[in-house]
Amino acid sequence: MNELDSEKIAGGFVHEGMTPVASPEEADVIILNTCSIREKAVQRVYARLLELRRRKRERADLVIGVVGCMAQLEGTKILDRAPFVDVIAGPQKGTVLPALVDEAARTRRPAIDLRMDDDPEPLETAHVLRENPWRAGVTISEGCNRLCAFCVVPFTRGKEKNRPSASILREVEALAAQGYVEVVLLGQTVNSYADPGPEGLDFAGLLRRVAAIPGLRRIRFTSPHPKDFTDALLDVMVAHREVCDQIHLPAQSGSTRVLVAMRRGYTRARYLETIRKIRAAARPIAISTDIIVGFPGESEADFEDTLGLLDEVQFDSVFSFKYSPRPNTSALGFPGEVPEEEKGKRLRILQEHQKLIQYNRNAAYLGRTVEVLVEEPARSRFRLAGRTTSNKVVNFDGPEDLMGRFVAVEITGFSPNSLRGRWVE
Repeated sequence: MNELDSEKIAGGFVHEGMTPVASPEEADVIILNTCSIREKAVQRVYARLLELRRRKRERADLVIGVVGCMAQLEGTKILDRAPFVDVIAGPQKGTVLPALVDEAARTRRPAIDLRMDDDPEPLETAHVLRENPWRAGVTISEGCNRLCAFCVVPFTRGKEKNRPSASILREVEALAAQGYVEVVLLGQTVNSYADPGPEGLDFAGLLRRVAAIPGLRRIRFTSPHPKDFTDALLDVMVAHREVCDQIHLPAQSGSTRVLVAMRRGYTRARYLETIRKIRAAARPIAISTDIIVGFPGESEADFEDTLGLLDEVQFDSVFSFKYSPRPNTSALGFPGEVPEEEKGKRLRILQEHQKLIQYNRNAAYLGRTVEVLVEEPARSRFRLAGRTTSNKVVNFDGPEDLMGRFVAVEITGFSPNSLRGRWVE
């Protein structure tokens, strides 16, 4: 979602007559679009601001802005540590950023806009500077009504605001007409979508309508909440081949006791019931997840339950993190803080555990021929990289003019994180 927010911000500046540049050294305006989901992300922003301080000393007219969730969370405290910052704006302020930059440049004083809008309608953004010419993110909702004990998102992005389905469908139709072959539907809890328009679609109904739009080859969505994963949604995924064979379903923990403390709204058994339904679907669906280790009060037995969940589900990939205390969240007051050293130990154990699972799951692709959307130059010794419908990264050799095309690749090798293959011409 942050990537799409950055594209919206850039699109707004281009619409106002500004031109993107290749490096910060060439820029008149530098905007840091930030995240605050973990403390590490916040500190990374401050470290980047320290790097920019020298540039600001050399060029007094350079405008530096900090926007997004970290800006909303830290507010004017940013000026205490980086008084040279010119613009501070929350995540809902992309449409007014050009005006804030103009105000800061004109007045030589910080321009700040952190209010959380009470308007129940999400802001429509007409100008998006998309970086990928084949895949496009589409916001269907903003904010979150859930108050998970560890999560700061409701305090930075506000309450959930759903776009009317008619507006979403118009945007996707326009993208398909422009040649985009893959769209990603985005929301903090994307499957809790409730259409405020006259059609009153739920997420399954919206997904069905998007899948019927001509020209689209792939549809993804992220991130759904396990409590709102319905049989109707699974039916739509199975019935429409355009919906990718992959779902990201954040578990956060394998312990019911911890899940209750996290206020996730489901138990281990309920989560596994959903997994069993997905595994029983008429076509195979890859499953990824998020896991937090070291949540306050997490015992060794709770952690073992999480390792057991990995074994039982056999996730295709796991995004795992140490618990990070966040301002305003209820978990801040919880007893049973897990020492940082123990958090690190558990994270290493979990990642090694999952690494073997991914190695074995990827081994099953050996000798198979898969369809790959070629997206970019490979980061390995191969020339190209792309993804399967199940979101597996595939590296292979081929001419650069394959980028943006769907090609067949025979899998000849694998690692825990990616596949290697041979282009089948």
